[in-house]
Amino acid sequence: MTTQTDSVRAYLQDLQTRITTAIEAIDGTPFVQDAWTKAPGEALQGNGITRILEGGPVFERAGCGFSHVSGPRLPPSATQHRPELAGAPFEAMGVSLVFHPRNPYVPTVHMNVRMIAATASGQAPVCWFGGGMDLTPYYGFEEDAVHFHTVCRGALAPFGADKYPRFKTWCDEYFFLKHRGEQRGIGGVFFDDFSEGGFESGFAMIRSVGDAFLDAYLPIVARRQGTASGEREREFQLYRRGRYVEFNLVWDRGTHFGLQSGGRSESILLSMPPLVSWAYNRTPAPGTPEDALYRDFLVRKDWI
Repeated sequence: MTTQTDSVRAYLQDLQTRITTAIEAIDGTPFVQDAWTKAPGEALQGNGITRILEGGPVFERAGCGFSHVSGPRLPPSATQHRPELAGAPFEAMGVSLVFHPRNPYVPTVHMNVRMIAATASGQAPVCWFGGGMDLTPYYGFEEDAVHFHTVCRGALAPFGADKYPRFKTWCDEYFFLKHRGEQRGIGGVFFDDFSEGGFESGFAMIRSVGDAFLDAYLPIVARRQGTASGEREREFQLYRRGRYVEFNLVWDRGTHFGLQSGGRSESILLSMPPLVSWAYNRTPAPGTPEDALYRDFLVRKDWI
């Protein structure tokens, strides 16, 4: 590994530890740690650490994974915007998390920061970064959406006033269920294939986003985790989780990258909720809190 990739790896492993330690303190349940190494002869080589918390009083399932892998050929999902690198050997590392809360009034959250480096034949190595975070409520609260987006904006502010509006729009466009014409949640920020300013700028940006995650999410958990809920709210939560599954399996480039490149399926699919349901053509009654989610929150808007 180079000094640059050593630095990124060290940061990502520390970030994973800081986040899981904070979640353990809230939930009171320890993460199970699954350290893995790809077997010789597999398409991908490398290692990682998957940390998973299941069945806790606050989080029904919380997965936070670190991976660092290399392979002989970039998969198609990674070269959509870089056709000149199709088939090039690559190295990828990142931290990805999805937390599914037990209380329907606490939103599901996703965060990811990553680096990919590739070397086409006869060319210098190319390195780019990606990441972001987004919030998926089951019952919407404007103060939560404003808080989450305010922290996201602050994380990107050092890199230029254009970054938050640009990456906020990118997030809205990316986390969209095209087959349903529906937003996945209230968004956040998302960026991919980012190499503006070179390695140092990209690395600094994923550090800023990663470091902002706990500030963006934990105050919302604290506000909502004690809210009383019943069977109605639970049923709606499970139904809405179905949309999360649909997006991750049908549209998510990270899922596709992992599976296409021969990644570790158990770790790639840590984003799946433990329980989920589907219902045919379900439509909330007008004027209900469930209807308000669709009308007021699953829409593209400027929260701040």
